[in-house]
Amino acid sequence: MAIDQDLLKVISSIDNLKELNRLFEDILTPAELEDISLRWKLLKDLNNGLTQRKIATKYGISLCKITRGSKILKDKESVIFKILNSGS
Repeated sequence: MAIDQDLLKVISSIDNLKELNRLFEDILTPAELEDISLRWKLLKDLNNGLTQRKIATKYGISLCKITRGSKILKDKESVIFKILNSGS
């Protein structure tokens, strides 16, 4: 399922972090926000060389939850890979 293009345009137009945070709080549930934040943290940890087992222990999650992130980072053309390795 693709994300609605209008929503993507709105998100990309917001350059104020406080407003962007509020937008996500308005449209996502606390559990959804937590899931997205956790996904981002585990992607960064994987990219920084932490093992899947250490990440699972660190966040109290199953290895299955981490596998998707690992697959994403193996694709050198993925946007996530490019963002995490851009040096910014």
